[in-house]
Amino acid sequence: MLYRLTKIVSAPFLHLLWPTEVIGAEHVPGAGPAILASNHLSVLDSTFLPLVLPRQVRFVAKAEYFTGNPVTAAWMRATGQISIDRQSPTAAQDMLDTAARVLRDGELFGIYPEGTRSPDGRLYRGKVGVSWLALATGAPVVPVAMSGTDKVLPIGASTPRLGRVGVRIGKPLTFTGSETSARDRRQVTDEIMAAIQELSGQEYVPSYAPKRTTDE
Repeated sequence: MLYRLTKIVSAPFLHLLWPTEVIGAEHVPGAGPAILASNHLSVLDSTFLPLVLPRQVRFVAKAEYFTGNPVTAAWMRATGQISIDRQSPTAAQDMLDTAARVLRDGELFGIYPEGTRSPDGRLYRGKVGVSWLALATGAPVVPVAMSGTDKVLPIGASTPRLGRVGVRIGKPLTFTGSETSARDRRQVTDEIMAAIQELSGQEYVPSYAPKRTTDE
């Protein structure tokens, strides 16, 4: 209920300031689990994507967002985000286990296969967590391409700028294979990244994006 109320109140305001074009929303299943695998340009990606879809999308976010700024903490809780201690030595597996539970409950889970925001607008090699989820749960993967969010709130900026945002959503992808097979995980991840690139038109970089110590 809190999520719906937050969306009803905030969506018109956000669309007024940042007109958002959505293409392919019909590809998101109306019910049941699905993984929304998106490129990652700005911290605002996790705000705009859920607001353009009728169903709630769950993301994981670092625990500091829930204990620092009270406004940010309230927003995270209101939008149903999941707190993860990224300093924990088991943080990566904890995130995947939490995501798997979300999917097995029939919900939508959002993930950024690059693992961090793109530092330069290009699309970087995906990490295999997304394929582990798809193969372990059998949930379809829906590729997503965000655009414009890096202009609205670039890395290092604290105040959003006016601008237009785009969300392109592709057809669901289903995969077969074993989550325990490194070869299967790599192949599936590369197929997902190719689908994202086709939607986004970004230049692809066949290496992992450099990690920012202050990233979400």
